[in-house]
Amino acid sequence: MRRRPDAGAAVAAEEGETVILDAAAGEGDAEGEEEGECGFCLFMKGGGCREEFVGWEKCVEDAEKAGDDVVERCYEVTAALHKCMEAHAEYYHPILSAERAMAADLEAAKADQAAEASSDAAASSSQQQQPPPTEEEAAGEKKQAEEEAVVPEKQDVEA
Repeated sequence: MRRRPDAGAAVAAEEGETVILDAAAGEGDAEGEEEGECGFCLFMKGGGCREEFVGWEKCVEDAEKAGDDVVERCYEVTAALHKCMEAHAEYYHPILSAERAMAADLEAAKADQAAEASSDAAASSSQQQQPPPTEEEAAGEKKQAEEEAVVPEKQDVEA
């Protein structure tokens, strides 16, 4: 008989506690689960979206074997799985929360990159607006710097 994680495990997961799922729960199952299946897979199959998850797993496996783009090939089954998870949000809350946090982090990183790029572009354009000094200007600046620099030996001689 297959054991499912109890409701307490889902509540504990929502509260941020560590949840340990029994990996042996599905062993020898008539539905053909592999021995030692990952905890994530067991969790996903333990909720109301078992069929959608199994379909998603198969699609990913088939796409990888065929060398296809997994995202493109499995877009529809991924969308169906996500829709199911949203419908069963009380169980899949830990996964959905992690997904939202990752999306927020990605958006923040993109915003940081955009801000850096715009500040780099602004700095670059301000440097480009001031043309480099001509040879005459450079020579004049050098002469002025030499005149302003007081050599200690000259001070002693002048005094």
